[in-house]
Amino acid sequence: MPFNLGKYTELNSFLKTKNVTLVAVSKFQPLEEIQKAYNAGIRDFGENYAQELCSKFPALPDDIRWHFIGHLQTNKVKYIAPFVYLIQSVDSANLLKEINKQAKKAGRIIKCLLQLHIAEETSKTGFNEDEILKINYADYPNIEICGMMGMATFTGNEEILKNEFSKLRETFLKAKPQFPQMQILSMGMTDDYKTAISQGSTMVRVGSLLFGRRS
Repeated sequence: MPFNLGKYTELNSFLKTKNVTLVAVSKFQPLEEIQKAYNAGIRDFGENYAQELCSKFPALPDDIRWHFIGHLQTNKVKYIAPFVYLIQSVDSANLLKEINKQAKKAGRIIKCLLQLHIAEETSKTGFNEDEILKINYADYPNIEICGMMGMATFTGNEEILKNEFSKLRETFLKAKPQFPQMQILSMGMTDDYKTAISQGSTMVRVGSLLFGRRS
């Protein structure tokens, strides 16, 4: 779908007033549309699939900050570890261990967000609060845990969304003392980003508003 410059300009103006970072979700988008978004000023792009991200990385400007936002299998970490800017969807201790291992191999410290399961849907993954609070940060010297991420229930019910985003923010505040670099609260997508921002989001992941709905 074509990049919508008008929608981006409007969204960007709104996010600037809230001091919120935009991650443009570019999965399934052709290189030329991502380039248009880059030319408009976007530098943070989110991808859901390791193979697709690996194919786009060398073909686009090298100052793009690539965010991995989908479910990441441990056997795919090695492919993105050399260059990924931020892995937002760290949803298990096994994945943390593998990222730390591959970051060490790549001679890097990889920025990560811990994904909290906040939605009613069981199909969505993530830690629960107790699991996050039990993480021993010292075990992962090649990871910088710089925040948390969550995906709300797919619903138009404002109260459900507010409750889920509020739960994520509460866990974020509880976990902050044990993760010194924790500052990012990534919650909110095209249909619920305004609600997420009202509950404290500092980063939103927006795709279809910028590129149109995928068929």
